[in-house]
Amino acid sequence: MNVLIVYSHPIDTSFNHAILESVKDGLAQAGHEVKVADLHSENFQSAMTREDFAQFKNQPMPPEIEAEKERVEWSDAMVFIFPIWWWSLPGMLKGWIDRVMHYGWAWVDPADPESGHLRNRKILVLATAGDSADGFAKRGYDTAFHTQLNVGTWSYCGFKNVTTHIFHKVHHETPQAVREGYLIEAKKLAAGFI
Repeated sequence: MNVLIVYSHPIDTSFNHAILESVKDGLAQAGHEVKVADLHSENFQSAMTREDFAQFKNQPMPPEIEAEKERVEWSDAMVFIFPIWWWSLPGMLKGWIDRVMHYGWAWVDPADPESGHLRNRKILVLATAGDSADGFAKRGYDTAFHTQLNVGTWSYCGFKNVTTHIFHKVHHETPQAVREGYLIEAKKLAAGFI
């Protein structure tokens, strides 16, 4: 299968980048073809433009968005890798979703989950968070994150098969053994999710 990884982190030596490499290895071992949309290294323009509103007039989107759509259409499945900042997506990834997953293509009629052009793709979300799972639950961040991403984005586009995994307590003091365990887990999740 063809798998597009959408990766959002500005630092190549980050733990998120290590997750990216583990996911690529897992997908390759499972025999999948992989492309990576590395939003920061590609300098993706995340802010909406006036031209992006062509979507509401059923007109062509800007060339850079059409190029992103081609990568998505090439895929049978998608993996999103990113850190959770301020209990949400990083701005670069949020902007990619805002611009690329647009009306008339990624979503058409939220009341009809069969109307989304991308609905048959599987989605794997791998995110890192500095807080613990208990901390997320105590403050309701787990529910808020699920509602924002799974309900407000993926379901809106008709995606039915979404797996989300958060690697908690990832920060500069995370023990190496924990990091290595997370990387093994990321590789297994990637190899087995399709």
